[in-house]
Amino acid sequence: MKPFTLALAASALAAATLASGSAMAQSASSVPVIARGSTLLTVSADGRSTRTPDLAVYSAGVTTQGRTAGEAMVANSAAMNKVFAALKQAGIADRDVQTSNINLNPVYGQPMMGPNGQVMQEPRIIAYQANNSVLIKQRNLKAMGGVLDALVNAGANNINGPSFQIDNADAAQDEARVAAMTKARARAALYAKAAGLRVVRVISISEGGGYSPPMPVMYAKAAMADAAPPVAVGEVESAISVTVQFELAP
Repeated sequence: MKPFTLALAASALAAATLASGSAMAQSASSVPVIARGSTLLTVSADGRSTRTPDLAVYSAGVTTQGRTAGEAMVANSAAMNKVFAALKQAGIADRDVQTSNINLNPVYGQPMMGPNGQVMQEPRIIAYQANNSVLIKQRNLKAMGGVLDALVNAGANNINGPSFQIDNADAAQDEARVAAMTKARARAALYAKAAGLRVVRVISISEGGGYSPPMPVMYAKAAMADAAPPVAVGEVESAISVTVQFELAP
C-alpha cells in the first residue's frame, strides 16, 4: 500500500502546483502590459450635457374614508374611475397610466383616559381610509398644467411630483461620454508634459455615472379649479465619469 499512497501524494502535489501556477498566470494577465521604461497613468474625468426635458412623471390619486372597509373602497373606486376618465379625456394614453399604490388602513379614535391619566380603553377603529394612486407619464409638457387642473376637478386629492426626464437619453449620454474622454486625454497630456513624457496610448477605460434628472418644483394650485397650475420644466443633466489608464513614455 505504501507505493500507492506515495503515488496519491505526488498526484496531489502536482495538482496543487498546477492550480497555483494557473492562479499566478491569471493574476499576471490582469495587469496591463506596457513597454519597458514606460509609465502607467490613471486619470479620472467627468463629462456633462444638458437637455430640455420632454417627459414628466408624476403621481395622482384619491384618498377616501368610510365607516367600513367596503364603504371606503367603494367610494374610492368611484372617485378613481372619474380620475381615469379625466386622464383619457385630456389625451393621456393608456400605456402612460399605471397603478402604483392601493392601500386600505383603519382609522383609530382617541383612547379613553382615566382621571389619573391612565388608559381606560385602547383606541378603537372608527373608520377606514382607502387610497389609490396612479403613475402618469406626461409627454406633452405644455399641456401638463391643464391635465393637473382636470385631475383636481375630477376629484384627485393626492398629486406628487413631477420628475422631469428625457424620454431617450442616449444622445445626451454619448455627448457626455465624449466630453469626459476629451477631458481625460487633456489631463493625461498635462501630466505627461509636466513629467517630461508623452502619451503613447490608452490602456483601459471604465465608465461610471449616468442620467440624473433633477426634481423641479411644481406649483400646484389645487384649490383654484379655474386656474391651471404653472409648471417650469427647466433642464435635465446627463453626467458620465470615466477612469482611463494611459501609457506614458519618454
